[in-house]
Amino acid sequence: MTQSELLILNFKEVRRKSIKLWNSLPKSHYNWKPDEKAMAAIEMIRHVLEADYGWNIIINNGSMKNYQTPWKNRPFISITEELEFAEPYRNAFLESVGKFSDTELNETEIIHPGNGHKKLLGKYLLRIAYHESVHAGQFLSYLRAMKISRPPIWD
Repeated sequence: MTQSELLILNFKEVRRKSIKLWNSLPKSHYNWKPDEKAMAAIEMIRHVLEADYGWNIIINNGSMKNYQTPWKNRPFISITEELEFAEPYRNAFLESVGKFSDTELNETEIIHPGNGHKKLLGKYLLRIAYHESVHAGQFLSYLRAMKISRPPIWD
């Protein structure tokens, strides 16, 4: 198995578990948040889904200078709607990851536009999966605070 295949496997596994968590959220709790400064539950879901669009630009050395999200002004309707809308962006991101050779993953430098830090592409991709995993942990704590049963994700 190549490094890009392993990365894709990890991305898919992290997303599978995120979706299990997200689907446990009743519509009545979409706008719940632990405090005024936090993201609402549905905003966190969108944040994770929306990130794939930006990550794909970054890993393909595109410019984020005039970044505009396809989600701009899009209302929150349902988790199913969010997942359906995000699917082509997720597929494009995974397709990009699948095209990288082991050499590219180990030698290509990526500069994160938010902080200017340089990372090797392979390590940068691992951090992307970690980003979603951190939000999955936050989401678990949201569900606990809402007293909503948490689905088993450690299968």
